Amino acid sequence: MKAEVIFIAGAIFFAVVSCNKSNEIQIKNKNNQSMQSTQAQKDGILQAIDLYAESGRLGDSKPAKQAFSETATMSWNENGELKSVPIQSLYDIFDSGDPGEASYELTTLNVEEDVAIVRIESQFGSVKYADMFTLVKEDDRWKIVSKVYHTKK
Repeated sequence: MKAEVIFIAGAIFFAVVSCNKSNEIQIKNKNNQSMQSTQAQKDGILQAIDLYAESGRLGDSKPAKQAFSETATMSWNENGELKSVPIQSLYDIFDSGDPGEASYELTTLNVEEDVAIVRIESQFGSVKYADMFTLVKEDDRWKIVSKVYHTKK
């Protein structure tokens, strides 16, 4: 009986503490999972994602270089084989392309203080991707440290 009372009291405490967070927003992804972050965190993170998309629109890696850390990587599966390269490979793709249409839709944003995971549905020209990014906050800026993607068919 004593253990049940302690468990119930702990559950009530956790519920009250969880509901008292201020300045938070919730994002619902396609699976209706709820992630919480502050508006300032979301804005800073999306600034990095916007720079990535802007490089695609411009056909120029300069904006993306502001978004990614110098040691960032890009990974994907190609014919059943894992490919992982330095982020310079993405810059080379941007720089060899022409300016064009680029857009994205945020589907997941999960933040824990100074680290974040972001998933977007993106489109560069006619090609659609599922992009996932890992970000780390450095000083006052969010930097993408890894990009993992899947080309949609």
